[in-house]
Amino acid sequence: MKFGAAEEAEIDELYEWFQQNPKLPKEIDRILLKRFYRCMYGDIKGTKKLIQINYGLRNKHSHIFLERDPTDSDSKQTFDYADLVPLPGLTAEGYKVNHTADTKAFFMVSDCRFNMYDGDVSTEGHLETFASGEVQIFDMNGYTLKHLSKMTFSTLRIYMAFLQEALPVHLKAIHIINCPSYLDKVVSIMKPFISREVFKLIHFHTVSLDSLYEHVPRSILPEEYGGNGGKLADLKAQLMAELSRKREYLMDPNHWKVGGEKENAERRRWPFK
Repeated sequence: MKFGAAEEAEIDELYEWFQQNPKLPKEIDRILLKRFYRCMYGDIKGTKKLIQINYGLRNKHSHIFLERDPTDSDSKQTFDYADLVPLPGLTAEGYKVNHTADTKAFFMVSDCRFNMYDGDVSTEGHLETFASGEVQIFDMNGYTLKHLSKMTFSTLRIYMAFLQEALPVHLKAIHIINCPSYLDKVVSIMKPFISREVFKLIHFHTVSLDSLYEHVPRSILPEEYGGNGGKLADLKAQLMAELSRKREYLMDPNHWKVGGEKENAERRRWPFK
């Protein structure tokens, strides 16, 4: 799918509005702006509201969304023990699948992905592919009651609020695999932070991965999960390389931090064409 002239004009207008809004950062990546627009099905008013909620939550919780570096020791520790990998391709419904874990690192990975198209970009046709939804997979293998006792409720609350209210893509499903015997305790902790609508999207896979395959095609799952999407280590290496390339973007306050009154004349203008 490709944005037509009318849609591109509306994106131009949204960008001008973004730059002139003192309650928003100085800059926004054009692809990210298109994601917000697509997520709200081209509804300008809805797009503006979603953008304001997104950046409002980011700046309210700066320790998660602003004070970050994908190459620092904390991030390295997270990526060493957790695999936060966007899986290749899309489901038959056009959904993007993510193998997820730690909160702060998860949102860095999301922001890195959200300024790219979800499909191949043709140099000739400039194909613009955005996923029509988001599917998350949480692997609880190795997760113990000790981990549960260390869970920070404030962080869980922020994560769920952003996921449900501010993400520029529609959440379609959450799959929890390798569920432990104490699953009821995990659910009792999470449930107060999850809306009824989102809770209906959660699928618990307690016996095997066969039930997961009914929702997520094996063609995009890593080999370690019975799929044909490549080795998890290779997918993770690609992600780490992309995070390194986009480190400056992820840490640039002009893209994320809400400051004082904006000085339009001093700002870098948008390269429309």
